[in-house]
Amino acid sequence: MHRGPDAVIVLIFFFSGLILNVRQIRTGWMYIKVIIAALIIIFLVAPAVGLLFGAIPIDTGIVIGIFLVAVMPTTLSSGVVMTGAAGGNMAQALAITIIANGLAVFTIPLVLSLLLNLVDGSTIIVIDRLAIMIKLGFYVLLPLCLGLAIKIFAESFTNRFVHRLQILNQFLVLAIVWMAMSQARDAIVGGGASVGIILVLVFSFHAILLVSAAIFIGCLKLGKGRRESVIFMGGQKTLPLSIILQVSLFPQYGLALVVCVLHHLIHLLMDGYLVGRLKA
Repeated sequence: MHRGPDAVIVLIFFFSGLILNVRQIRTGWMYIKVIIAALIIIFLVAPAVGLLFGAIPIDTGIVIGIFLVAVMPTTLSSGVVMTGAAGGNMAQALAITIIANGLAVFTIPLVLSLLLNLVDGSTIIVIDRLAIMIKLGFYVLLPLCLGLAIKIFAESFTNRFVHRLQILNQFLVLAIVWMAMSQARDAIVGGGASVGIILVLVFSFHAILLVSAAIFIGCLKLGKGRRESVIFMGGQKTLPLSIILQVSLFPQYGLALVVCVLHHLIHLLMDGYLVGRLKA
């Protein structure tokens, strides 16, 4: 109620800009096939899966939550870290992160509006696409670009604090999860069977994205070192943006927030298991 999520999200993207390795980003642009494959999963496959899930006769709040997850770009930190931990190329993972989060400012309002038009029910959900675009630009692009600009012009200075900023950023992510869980407390406590349904749906949603990534890896014949970016960057979805959109656009649908938070937790568990398997 005191703009806490807004402030935390701006700080997360600003600190992410300071943390990102500029040299690795430049190197990452060389891996065109990997980048395109990951972007297709993020912006085409995920919304298509969300559309299929939207056809299931479930609570409108759950459907909206699935749609919010489906239109999100990739994560800013966990995907890159897991890519590196699994033996993948972190440079290409960083490049995918920057491109996906930049494009999301324009794709989220359009794709989310399209998906919401397909929600079955008497409630008509209308969103202001231009307002969302401006809001995402202010919350994502502006702080991220500002952080990157400072990193470029004062790299030697900011590098001294990278480790501390990474820890701080993780605390901020935990803070946004805490805020979301607090906001969705009543929905979780009173959800009953709905929470179980949500767990099954978010597990299935991420599993389908992982299978899609495996198909792309096979078709493009991507070996170790390149396949990891497609798996983790293509499949993971950022949590802060989904929370800020749910809180500002759909506060009456508490279950939508539950979907966003549980999906984030589930896909981290699933991908954490994959890190060990791929590394082995």
